[in-house]
Amino acid sequence: MFYHDKKLQYKVRVDKPNPQFARALQQAIGGIEGEIRVCLQYLFQAWNARGPVRYRDMLLDTGTEEMAHIEMLATAVCLNLEGASSSVIDTIVGNDPLMEKIVGGGDPRHYLSGGLGALASDANGVPFNGSWVVSSGNMASDMLANVTAEATGRTLATRLYEMTDDAGMKDMLAFLIARDTMHQQQWLAVLEELGQGNLYNVLPIPNSFPQAQEVQEFSYAFVNTNIDPEQPSAGTNRRWTQGPSLDGRGTFHEIKAQPLGQEPQLAPPIPQGHAQTEQMQGSGHKKE
Repeated sequence: MFYHDKKLQYKVRVDKPNPQFARALQQAIGGIEGEIRVCLQYLFQAWNARGPVRYRDMLLDTGTEEMAHIEMLATAVCLNLEGASSSVIDTIVGNDPLMEKIVGGGDPRHYLSGGLGALASDANGVPFNGSWVVSSGNMASDMLANVTAEATGRTLATRLYEMTDDAGMKDMLAFLIARDTMHQQQWLAVLEELGQGNLYNVLPIPNSFPQAQEVQEFSYAFVNTNIDPEQPSAGTNRRWTQGPSLDGRGTFHEIKAQPLGQEPQLAPPIPQGHAQTEQMQGSGHKKE
């Protein structure tokens, strides 16, 4: 179960309301880089966790913290919409002074759908998409996904930081940037622990599949698809084409792409599918 505290995790202050910045903040709430995504991602990974309990506990702690970050950002959106400076947008809102305040470079849905409140959507008003949530059941795979999520989230937060000159908003974003720093580190720490002290020892993921069952001549081969047969794909001294593989189980090398399979030959359409008559007669199919 979950509990809540009426106070925010960190202070949220808006010195000068700005509906345009409120719209930009929506990306950090409901965008693919946003807090709803990481909140649900960590919680679903926790709820689905099998294995050592400490990983489940850590994911629950961090997923719950991300709820607090959504709360902070939603509060920031609301405060940026309060008393926003008006701009005349006669072609859109006529003589409605309230709508003039909200639509002036911002998102009209903050008023129309949210009543001066935040929404579960991105900066363009696109609703949050649950398909962005990664919970594979493989701890190492999930940790890599989490590092990526925090890296893109931190990048977004730094861009928002540069977009505003509001001291209160910069302070809030500086806190969120710091938390993203820690979260990147903790997911990498789990990978290092899973690798028994060496992060690369988790590779390949999953490590439970016997590599003897791979077509091993391709396990550490970089495939060069450059059509020029004499040229490498991009210069020389490329780490991914020479030397020991990162997992220590092979040697990187480069091969030119070549077709090793057959030309696909499909049966004619089934009558019940109602393709064209010419298709069902086998037109375009080679006869053996």
